[in-house]
Amino acid sequence: MQKITPFLWYDGKAQEAANFYCSIFKDSKILSTMPGPGETAMGVTFRINGQELTAFNGGPMFKFNESISLFVNCETQEEVDYYWNSLTVDGGEPSRCGWLKDKYGLSWQIVPTILSRLLQDTDRMKAGRVMDAMMKMDKIIIADLEKAANG
Repeated sequence: MQKITPFLWYDGKAQEAANFYCSIFKDSKILSTMPGPGETAMGVTFRINGQELTAFNGGPMFKFNESISLFVNCETQEEVDYYWNSLTVDGGEPSRCGWLKDKYGLSWQIVPTILSRLLQDTDRMKAGRVMDAMMKMDKIIIADLEKAANG
C-alpha cells in the first residue's frame, strides 16, 4: 500500500475521470469503487503508471486550480505529444511551459526529461537559453530546446 495517495475532488464525474485517465496511461486500472447514491460512485481508487489516486464525488463546492498538478516525465517527443493530445481532448486547455488542464479542470505538466538536464547544465548561458525557449512554449518541443541549448 502506498503511504500517500492524491485525493482528487470531482463534482459527480469521479468514475468518468478515473476511466478517462486509465484509458490514456497504459499501465493503469481501476482498483476499487465506493458505492454512492443511485448509480453514481462516491469514490474510485485507481492506478496510473504505478501511482495510486482516489477520485471522489464531493460536489460543486471546490474546483481544481493550478496550485496542484500531476507531473508526467516523458522520454521522447512522441510521448509528450501523446499525453498532451490525450489530456487536452474534448475541452482540455493548453497552457504555458508544458502545463495543461484536462476536461475536468485538473492541471498536468507534460515535461520531457531532457528539460531538467538542460536547465541544470553547468553552462549557465546554455541553461538560460533553454529557459527562455521553454517560457515561449505551450507544449514543450524537444527539438526547440536542443536548438536553444546549442545556441
